[in-house]
Amino acid sequence: MDGMAARVDYEPGESTTGLFGGNSNWRGPVWFPLNALILSGLMQFNHFLGPSFTVEYPTGSGRRATLVGVADDLGRRLKAIFLPGPDGRRPVHGRFERFHTDPNWHGLIPFHEYFQGDTGAGLGASHQTGWTGLILDILLGLPVSPRR
Repeated sequence: MDGMAARVDYEPGESTTGLFGGNSNWRGPVWFPLNALILSGLMQFNHFLGPSFTVEYPTGSGRRATLVGVADDLGRRLKAIFLPGPDGRRPVHGRFERFHTDPNWHGLIPFHEYFQGDTGAGLGASHQTGWTGLILDILLGLPVSPRR
């Protein structure tokens, strides 16, 4: 428009434009309150639709999964942000080598504000124990659907 181009791109971490106030992807792409709501919604829909209802997951794969299966996989992926991988590194620690290599720091797990969508590295404030603390329900295997 009038010689100006605009587009929307996927950005796995911090925003690359100042459109929304600068260095922010507004709590995404991995933000625990939204993920907890998605997991809860999947479980609620599964309760309503039943185990015979399936969706293609992941999209474009041609594979079918129940909503519980989708919720389980998403929960597994969220847990993997905080747990050591095969190489012993926790994705949450991102580029901070001390957390990966120093045994005095390796077990200190920050609850970041949000997480990089491709690597799982923690971004934003590192003390968001309120909403990122939702991972504890997932790690402990507690139901993500609302308690009745």
